[in-house]
Amino acid sequence: MCLIAFAYKTHPKYDLILAANRDEFYARPTRKAQVWEQEGFPGIVAGKDLQAGGTWMGISQDGKWGALTNYRDPEWESQKKTTRGKIVLDYLQSDSGASSGIIELHTRNDDYVGFNVLFGDKDELFHYSNKNQNPAAIQPGIHGVSNALLNTSWPKLDTAKENLHSIISNTDFQKEDIFEMLTNQETARDQNLPDTGIPYKWEKAISSIFIQTETYGTRSSSILLIDKSGYMEFTERRYTPGTLQKLEEQTFYMK
Repeated sequence: MCLIAFAYKTHPKYDLILAANRDEFYARPTRKAQVWEQEGFPGIVAGKDLQAGGTWMGISQDGKWGALTNYRDPEWESQKKTTRGKIVLDYLQSDSGASSGIIELHTRNDDYVGFNVLFGDKDELFHYSNKNQNPAAIQPGIHGVSNALLNTSWPKLDTAKENLHSIISNTDFQKEDIFEMLTNQETARDQNLPDTGIPYKWEKAISSIFIQTETYGTRSSSILLIDKSGYMEFTERRYTPGTLQKLEEQTFYMK
């Protein structure tokens, strides 16, 4: 994932309303979200990076979920380390809850290049990044993370948080309204662009919520809803590479 906006314990029906876009090179092979039965984990639903074998977001039948973004740092990216896709997968496969999962991850945070991760379970939600190495319990509110630390004020993340807040102010909001929010292609004004050490052309191109370039862009959007009883609804929408055209969509439910 490269952008996650979420509402935690702010809605009368849902404890979690999460909206996310996964941005990746179009040529990188990917499997759509599905039950990981062939890998021997029938209690996990997640997409799969077929190049490195991990995942960026998933849920499990024991009420856990995880989502990952990269921390953008060109010098860090040049290092050869364990794929970040193992972080969410290892948590979903483990017997650990969110807090113990974060503590365990902290002991091996140097195994990976820069990342942000959210670990949730039925009771708690935590954020962790190996940039600041500060496990943080998430408090009720509207939050978000892109390729910097949690709630860093980037134009696209600020817009996504504001739009999500507006959408869910309607108790009976529609998922389609959130998907529409995730297809916003407006780029940031030059004076508002973050400076993350990459060329201006790329900084500009990837400053929108939905990214579309010749070789890289938004591959899928996901929505995770967890109601007050713990019932989970996970929807993934995939796009034809380089377009806004919906390729396919599937929804999974877990209690």
